[in-house]
Amino acid sequence: MGSHAAPHHRKRILVTAASLLLVGGGLLGLPRADGAPAPADACRTTAAHLPRGDCGPFWQVLAEDFNGDVVALGSFSDCDHDVDTSAAHCGGLKGKYRDNWWAYPTGWPDTAAGRGREVTGVYHPEDTVSVGPAANGDGRMSIRMWRPADGGPVHAAALVPRAVMQMKYGKYSARIKVTRLAPGYKSAWLHYGGGCEMDHPEGEWTGSLSSFHHPCGGGEQGYFPGSDDWTRWHTVSTEWTPGHVRFFVDGRQTGHDTRDVPDLPLSWVLQNESALEGPGAAPGSSAQLDVTWVAAYAYGWK
Repeated sequence: MGSHAAPHHRKRILVTAASLLLVGGGLLGLPRADGAPAPADACRTTAAHLPRGDCGPFWQVLAEDFNGDVVALGSFSDCDHDVDTSAAHCGGLKGKYRDNWWAYPTGWPDTAAGRGREVTGVYHPEDTVSVGPAANGDGRMSIRMWRPADGGPVHAAALVPRAVMQMKYGKYSARIKVTRLAPGYKSAWLHYGGGCEMDHPEGEWTGSLSSFHHPCGGGEQGYFPGSDDWTRWHTVSTEWTPGHVRFFVDGRQTGHDTRDVPDLPLSWVLQNESALEGPGAAPGSSAQLDVTWVAAYAYGWK
């Protein structure tokens, strides 16, 4: 598949209740045995507004609320430059968006292409990604995936914030909502490489919002449910520190794993693509995810 291809997700195997108890009650964000609540997001990122400033051991390196900006459909084009490196860029972008964002280039296959799915996708950032105000004036990045009426591949999109490409550890947060729902579309925002993978949020948009951790050394994946509904606003965060990965939804810890956590630089990929489970996207259908802000933090750089 090559270094550029979307990762090949293994079959989802649910961690049993017994194994979860062995790792600890904090895995699913449940109260501990002593009655204490699960740990909170280090930045307390639960509000609708973009958090600004450092918090705990994390130093903010990206804060984008998309307000006052218009990036027309078609601008995320010509992205096949220095791919998968910190110099990667999209020739069609200008100004801070050229500096801060990259996207998987047009023509790269999505994950479903290697999974034998009847309906697969191809990345087309030029006709799926735009930035502008919503009806209420709120600035958003909109990712509208669609399938041609003639039954061709889904037009998918994977965005990569350049400020945190190939960064080791950190905190990664966003506020998201599926504003147009249809079967056959999903997200899998992730860090992966070197046999390691951390996915949050992940799931078909008509299903549940979950997180997964695939230990670097292999073995059973960690599965952590977060919410049953993609069509409500959620703040999602991943905190990745030495020996730990923690997942949060609306400030509540929903998962924690310590098994073979990555200790190598990885990029944050905001991957949106055709579904891996359930029905494929119908010809002529479309679905949309809106992102009202994105924030990212380095760990231990000060």
